[in-house]
Amino acid sequence: MVSNQTSENGVDGDDEREEDDAEEEEEEVEEEEEEEPRLKYQRLGGSVPSLLSNDAAASIAVAERMIALGTHDGTVHILDFQGNQVKECTAHTATVNDISFDSEGEYVGSCSDDGTVVINGLFTDEKLKFEYHRPMKTIALDPDFSRKPSRRFVTGGLAGQLFLNMKNWFGYSKKILHDGEGPIHAVQWRTNLIAWANDAGVKIYDMANNQRITFIERPRGSPRPELLLPHLVWQADTLLVIGWGTSVKIAAIKTNQSSGANGLQRSLSITSTKYVDIVASFQTSYYISGIAPFGDNLVVLAYILEEENGEKDFSSGPPARQGTAQRPEVRIVSWKNDELTTDALPVHGYEHYKAKDYALAHVPFSGSSYSGGQWAAGDEPLYYIVSPKDVVIARPRDAEDHISWLLQHGWHEKALAAVEARQGQTELLDEVGSRYLDHLIVERKYAEAASLCSKILRGSASAWERWVFHFAHLRQLPVLVPYIPIENPQLNDTAYEVALVSLVANPSFHKLLLTTVKSWPSTLYSSTPVISAIEPQINTSSATDFLKEALAELYVINTQYEKALALYADLMKPEIFYFIEKHSLHDIIQDKICSISEADKAGKMHILCSGCESRVATTEGEIRASRHRILCSNCALIAHSPFRMSERDAACPFKSCTTKNQEEPSAPIMRVAELMLLDSKKAVNLLIQHRDLIPPSEIVERLFGTSRKCDKRHLVHVYLHALFEIDPQTGKDFHDLQVELYAEYEPKMLLLFLRSSQHYRLEKAYEICMKKELVREQVFILGRMGNAKQALAVIINKLEDMEEAVEFVTVQHDDDLWEELIKQCLRKPDMIGMLLEHTVGNLDPLYIVKKVPDGLEIPRLRDRLVKIVTDYRTETSLRHGCNDILKTDCVNLLIKYYKEARRAVYLGIEEEAVRRKREDDAASPKADRAANGVKHMVVKSKTRGGGRCCLCFDPFYIQNISVVVFFCCHGYHISCLTGASGAMVGANNRSDSDDNDSENEDNKSSGSPRMRCVLCTTAGR
Repeated sequence: MVSNQTSENGVDGDDEREEDDAEEEEEEVEEEEEEEPRLKYQRLGGSVPSLLSNDAAASIAVAERMIALGTHDGTVHILDFQGNQVKECTAHTATVNDISFDSEGEYVGSCSDDGTVVINGLFTDEKLKFEYHRPMKTIALDPDFSRKPSRRFVTGGLAGQLFLNMKNWFGYSKKILHDGEGPIHAVQWRTNLIAWANDAGVKIYDMANNQRITFIERPRGSPRPELLLPHLVWQADTLLVIGWGTSVKIAAIKTNQSSGANGLQRSLSITSTKYVDIVASFQTSYYISGIAPFGDNLVVLAYILEEENGEKDFSSGPPARQGTAQRPEVRIVSWKNDELTTDALPVHGYEHYKAKDYALAHVPFSGSSYSGGQWAAGDEPLYYIVSPKDVVIARPRDAEDHISWLLQHGWHEKALAAVEARQGQTELLDEVGSRYLDHLIVERKYAEAASLCSKILRGSASAWERWVFHFAHLRQLPVLVPYIPIENPQLNDTAYEVALVSLVANPSFHKLLLTTVKSWPSTLYSSTPVISAIEPQINTSSATDFLKEALAELYVINTQYEKALALYADLMKPEIFYFIEKHSLHDIIQDKICSISEADKAGKMHILCSGCESRVATTEGEIRASRHRILCSNCALIAHSPFRMSERDAACPFKSCTTKNQEEPSAPIMRVAELMLLDSKKAVNLLIQHRDLIPPSEIVERLFGTSRKCDKRHLVHVYLHALFEIDPQTGKDFHDLQVELYAEYEPKMLLLFLRSSQHYRLEKAYEICMKKELVREQVFILGRMGNAKQALAVIINKLEDMEEAVEFVTVQHDDDLWEELIKQCLRKPDMIGMLLEHTVGNLDPLYIVKKVPDGLEIPRLRDRLVKIVTDYRTETSLRHGCNDILKTDCVNLLIKYYKEARRAVYLGIEEEAVRRKREDDAASPKADRAANGVKHMVVKSKTRGGGRCCLCFDPFYIQNISVVVFFCCHGYHISCLTGASGAMVGANNRSDSDDNDSENEDNKSSGSPRMRCVLCTTAGR
């Protein structure tokens, strides 16, 4: 453990901490070095315990569907993979040394020390027994024993002969494949290859060519075979694994004519097409009691040698003394002898067993499917470790075993990753996840646990709610809040409310509270409980801006817009203007802004001047700022003795001022200056919109009286400028102030303001312009003051802009001012030339030239006089042209007027108007053209008065006939005028001779003669 005590200077105790750190590092290294086992173990049950209680196991063989277990009493027990006895073969009278299945698992052969070999049919009653009269140590059936009629098998024993037995027409025949090199200890048959081991070594025989392929010498120093048997196993059709003593060799059978290698002795046969190459070889520190393939690696049943004087005894004597043996071990090694894992087996009675008392067998499988520590489905090998009184099954660990091992060692994260990699098995994932979360909670790793909840709990609403309340019970719910789902699944509203409330107390979580309130839909929870939890905290020292904004958001959710607006105002959020517009809170904002004035007015007070004893109006803020040294405006002395105005002081000239209200407003009020600082444009628009309720005087006073560090005058200018553009009359009391503000902040706008306003003092404005050196503004003010000569002098002397001077004089309409202009220019020769250029059309240039003293040198006089003459000629030409155009237009308009005056006006009666309308609707386009010759004016009432027809002299009202009136005031009945058409035609021919072509064309297009006044036409002739 690391010491928690540290010295004051941070030096003492370093050695102890270093030692502790070293110990921890060693423990970590040990944990890292611990590797997960590759195999898991289980004792074979079923009938095995009872069988071995009265007997001892001697050999074993495993087929794809069953197990054959040989005992010392000569019995072969056929078992299923659960250890249940299926069949019993009592074939021998002595120890069963070896057992072999064919590839189909239909026949099993066994050999015994009684000198017999027995082959039994597992699914038939067939039984073959062979007598050899010498103890037989090994047997191997032809893999195709059940499929071929030859029924071949090989066997050997202490006689030193390897027999090949096959069936022919005359029964079984024996063929000796090898003889003379000592007892045959082991034999294995794979396809056409037979491998066997004797005292000299291992030999391989090719049945296809009926010849021996190779010989592999027995490892030097290995125990005698009768003490420790050699072990042969085919890992593939052309790959033989040899385990003998402490040596492992892997031989590959190849088809090449090249000579042998690695110390192999090739057969001398010239016809051999195969040879053996040792592809791997290594020595072990233990005796090999069994060997089997494990994918691309090897499983070795290791018999641990006892140590003498610190060294292991590898002598060829007995492997162990009676009662001192160690536990056998199962080791998985690579072809380079890299140990991947080691497991010690708790075998019953292991202390009394020798190396040859153990056996290892495996279920045959195709290929090497072991990859990444897992076996493919249906291709998992089983290993059977046999001791005299015990049978242990070893199988590769599956994913669940891997996960369990990780959990046992506290590697919960790896266990969770392993479960997720399997995809599926929700129950296992829930279990592992729950244990992982429990582990993290115990370790007080709350943040890590919270981050894993989304992965572990997934879509289970009940699990989420359970953990939410568990975190709440631990007072660690804030760390879980960011991970709580809002959909898929959606939790109970109480869970969300509890989560939000948990973020209120600690200021460090207020920002998370605000983020959560904004991100969570308001339909998930009720805002009322959360508001109730926040409101008591809002006026405490722990309240932060995040908490206030979160409360404002909750108020909005709860439709309490007024309270939300008050908080936004207190926080001075830029979104306050959008909030006002969105929720139509103009009335509320009006009240809030008005409350500024009332609150500040309530804070006014008076102090008594010590000199003149007059009362000086002030505020507490001013008193604090001046350190109780307020200057009296009457006597210019420092006023002291502050006191509040009371109602009994009726003589106080500031009666409108009241004592300060002792009760502060419950809700924050918005300060105009702060609103302006947030967004001056929006704030000004808001203030001007309510200018009838919020007087500009109050706004200006608030802006000047703000305690905020800002440019108060600029804020006032922005407000008054916007107010003036919308309503120039409302802020007229501040126009004097605006002159000063424009001069300070926007001088270019001042001249426009001066021209637009009539409510500022000219003297003060002129003084400001003088101070700011605004010349054109001075000119304008002097002109408005009536001091035109001084204004003209300013233009000439300071601006030296003759064009503006001429324009100024022209606007004034004062002849004397022209004389003053000439007088001012005579002082400056350059100005005279400029005057000559700009007075064309206003003054006679000759008059100006006469005013020039003799001998006065005027720059560029000749060019300017040429320009004046040219301009004068151009102007004269333009005037003549304009006069000609004007005369022509007048004549044309008079002619047009004359023609229009000669046309008649038709006055129709009401009945005729209706009839004419019907006729017009059915009339042809030709009739429409005929109507163009007369202007028709339908009168809804009959004519009145004493008018008479100029032809029949009857009053118009006697006859119910329409009337035609000319602009010469002569009127006729339409019938009377039509009857005189003959005269009209002749008159028309004579009178229209002088008309233009267009009028004649009108007459032709109309299809009827124009109506003329008879009297006037005759008079015209």
